[in-house]
Amino acid sequence: MQISARGEYAVRATLELAAAHPATISAQALADAQGLPRKFLEAILADLRRGGIVISIRGAEGGYCLTRPPEETTVGSVLRAVDGPLAGVRGHRPEQTSYSGTSEHLPTLWVAVRAAVRNVVDEVTLGQIVRGELPAPVMALTTAPDAWQSR
Repeated sequence: MQISARGEYAVRATLELAAAHPATISAQALADAQGLPRKFLEAILADLRRGGIVISIRGAEGGYCLTRPPEETTVGSVLRAVDGPLAGVRGHRPEQTSYSGTSEHLPTLWVAVRAAVRNVVDEVTLGQIVRGELPAPVMALTTAPDAWQSR
């Protein structure tokens, strides 16, 4: 799975909102807090608003805030709001792929990959990340001998 800049920025911005919940934060303050380009962030916030993750409030005390408590907002929901489905195969959902011959069973692998990604990002909430308390099964994945090594 490749996390886009858009997805990473969305998660970082929503973590700022989670830490301040239920207060509102301006786009400029979010950009400054995370060192993000404001114009790009504003486009991301618009996607998050359309996705039901944040609401925008106008006025002098306005800004953005989460629509649900941080404990009810998963990383997966944030990523989907800005990037669409979590795992795709050349623009298609894994279950929509079809192959013949020796590749016949490949869709099963693609579905398993999607399920593995979901088992992490749909189980971790913004609140857990802000507190540094990731679920035990997620933390266990980081303890594998090669977990922190690229390959």
